[in-house]
Amino acid sequence: MRRLMIAGNWKMNKTVAEGVDLVRKLSYATNNITSLDILVCPTFTALKSVSEAIKGTNIKLGAQNMFWEESGAYTGEISPLMIKDVGCEYVIIGHSERREYFGETEETVNKKLKSALSYSLKPILCIGEKLAERESGATERVLETQIVGALDGFSAVEMEQIIIAYEPIWAIGTGKTATPEIADSTQKFIRDKIASIFNSQLANKIRILYGGSVKPENAKDLLSCENIDGALVGGASLDADKFAKIIEAGL
Repeated sequence: MRRLMIAGNWKMNKTVAEGVDLVRKLSYATNNITSLDILVCPTFTALKSVSEAIKGTNIKLGAQNMFWEESGAYTGEISPLMIKDVGCEYVIIGHSERREYFGETEETVNKKLKSALSYSLKPILCIGEKLAERESGATERVLETQIVGALDGFSAVEMEQIIIAYEPIWAIGTGKTATPEIADSTQKFIRDKIASIFNSQLANKIRILYGGSVKPENAKDLLSCENIDGALVGGASLDADKFAKIIEAGL
């Protein structure tokens, strides 16, 4: 059985002090929960302090992005070595906002995934379609392009270390949420595509999270779906009480 993960992507929010306060409150609210994985992904500036604050707790740490090189003349970038050095175990790669605002492509996503694995970081690969693509019936074509491009050259052994997060772009921060039926059927398509590229045994093992306006009110229905193995939460993860309620919905 696949172990659920509830991950919080803070995006460009929270100062260092605010981030530390949030995880302390979250730890207090969820300290007895051990049957699923809890992950927070703060801004780069807060990673070290949050890492210190969650030591000895059930909360894991991830970064929101990374560059594929270890070091060099790449002004403003953060390397896999750097995020691992501050205590990160996970890293989000290919988020739709990185693709839309910062020119992320399937090629750069592929490079980042390979680099993350080489540093024993566990990548969370984000994929998802825009509203126009959903309405025109292009969802499966778009997702297939993203999956095939991102995973080009990967072995089944490497794929075992990757988590996929399906985030319909039309549901991110909009208040719109894919119905549990839409989310589950789309994530089944993703799982089937992984099976066709690799094998069905692997496809049944990998975790596929859902992201897109997940909140306490809809979390239980989403997390009860067969092909949804957790959630990548945006806005609701910035509130310890709301995030804790989403985590509890996965129990």
